[in-house]
Amino acid sequence: MTNRSRTGIVSVTMIEKMEVELLDVDKLIEEFESVTKNAENVQRDTLKKILEENGCAEYLQNLGLNGRTDPESFKACVPLVTHNDLEPYIQRIVDGSSSPILTGKPITTISLSSGTTQGKPKFVPFNDELMETTLQIYRTSYAFREREFPIENGKALQFIYSSKQSHTKGGLIAGTATTNVFRNSQFKNAMKAMQSQCCSPDEVIFGPDFHQSLYCHLLCGLIFREEVQFVSSTFSHSIVHAFRTFEQVWEELCADIRGGVLTSRITYPSVRSAMAKLLKPNPELADLIHQKCSGLNNWYGLIPALFPNAKYIYGIMTGSMEPYLKKLRHYAGGLPLLSSDYGSSEGWIGANVNPKVPPESATYVVLPDIGYFEFIPLKENVEEHVQDKVSNSFLSKEPKPVGLTEVKVGEEYEIIITSFGGLYRYRLGDVVKVTGFHNSSPELKFVCRRNLMLTINIDKNTEKDLQLAVEAASKLNAEEKLEVLDFSSHVDLSTDPGHYVIFWEINGEVGDEVLKECCNCLDRSFVDAGYVSSRKVNAIGPLELRVVRKGTFQNILDHYIGLGAALSQFKTPRCVGPRNSEVLRILCDNVVKSYLSTAF
Repeated sequence: MTNRSRTGIVSVTMIEKMEVELLDVDKLIEEFESVTKNAENVQRDTLKKILEENGCAEYLQNLGLNGRTDPESFKACVPLVTHNDLEPYIQRIVDGSSSPILTGKPITTISLSSGTTQGKPKFVPFNDELMETTLQIYRTSYAFREREFPIENGKALQFIYSSKQSHTKGGLIAGTATTNVFRNSQFKNAMKAMQSQCCSPDEVIFGPDFHQSLYCHLLCGLIFREEVQFVSSTFSHSIVHAFRTFEQVWEELCADIRGGVLTSRITYPSVRSAMAKLLKPNPELADLIHQKCSGLNNWYGLIPALFPNAKYIYGIMTGSMEPYLKKLRHYAGGLPLLSSDYGSSEGWIGANVNPKVPPESATYVVLPDIGYFEFIPLKENVEEHVQDKVSNSFLSKEPKPVGLTEVKVGEEYEIIITSFGGLYRYRLGDVVKVTGFHNSSPELKFVCRRNLMLTINIDKNTEKDLQLAVEAASKLNAEEKLEVLDFSSHVDLSTDPGHYVIFWEINGEVGDEVLKECCNCLDRSFVDAGYVSSRKVNAIGPLELRVVRKGTFQNILDHYIGLGAALSQFKTPRCVGPRNSEVLRILCDNVVKSYLSTAF
């Protein structure tokens, strides 16, 4: 990893020093304030650095930049692209070409996206520069978090899992984005400097079976229960999943602690050996945990009961993670939930510098020196209509992208990212809303993924619309103290007209009359004008609610883990399309009840 002049990036020497020296919070915040005060110039400098480093790359050479590094020339020569446009170039890298294809220096590592959106993982170039931006984002959000919730010589119960790294046909290291970070030699030193040392040994984090790793994470947390100062995972789903698992295995965990002998369910020698060094007979601790668990009402406040010195719970809690917040708050009791930063497998975008804000309202300030950002306006009335002289018809022309400091408060945009990892004017597919500015850099609120949308006719319902509909309908189960454990959806075009299908997994038995009304409520809760009008004229058929047997969404998780995904990177697919045929098969094969709406 080379030292860079970008603000906030540190050299190898500094990172090694972090082993014994905590980060200077005030200095980190000062650096952040500096780059966001002069965001426009920082953006120009960042683009210049990206193009200078990668100017010899074949991709840029073929576009005729000829060494120019100014934004105007860049936008004139380089087209907007999607991942499909870059796949041929990335595939050559994956196959082992050492020539400068997308970047000046050879790419040695490939990140795999989770695959839950498109049905299969995407290959994304990963290099030292992207690792630097990862550490920069981590340090920035840590500084603001530490200012509000200071940690003192504690440990973190982190539900992190590193799947195996493999090698591509061309010999490159390949792994999930989280795996590439967790296995990076500088990551652990950085975590120590941020007082984020995981309770669990490496053998657990890098264990070959995530079920066994999860059990050991829980056991390590209990062993160090007095030292745990926060609980975290990449996604809130992983935290909820961990404590749902705890409900099933807590007595077994107590038995392990009481006798000092690890359960036989842990079969991998390396994991057993590492845990044997931590696990000693402790009947008093086992009795205390048993007492705490026995005294809880429906597991409310489980986390602070187990970890009395925990100050907060931390992870990505926006977008597809929002549906898990209700259950997470149940486990958290009064502990605050802090949403972590905004990024993707392709690169980082912004940091949460207002950690006290509830996750539903979390915003992210773009760091103008970690990439070059553009934004496509999505407001319909800004679209220009041009007449095609051949067909004499009117065509919609997509608005031109605007720069980082040109966005307007209250408007929605699709993000375009140009990264140090070889992605140029790359359409991320995320829709964000500008809620304000921090100095001269915008604050963004995540809205949805553009391609995750239920649509049949003129209807356009996003993942957020689906979530709100499920929340409204699930309230009808509240009187029976039942909850929707997870959900997904599908557009069924095999019927005429097509219709929405919503899949629910519920934690108990619900009567038919209640579920019929839930189905009607789901249908009524999609308030998009295109949907409502289409339903009224039967251009869209009655919504269908399909209840699946318990464990179905665990089967979906197991499916993705089997494909090489990491639990810490898993997102439940909310809109299952043709590319996710195996997930759709799992859902359909496990349907136990089905209802059609009579709401319209």
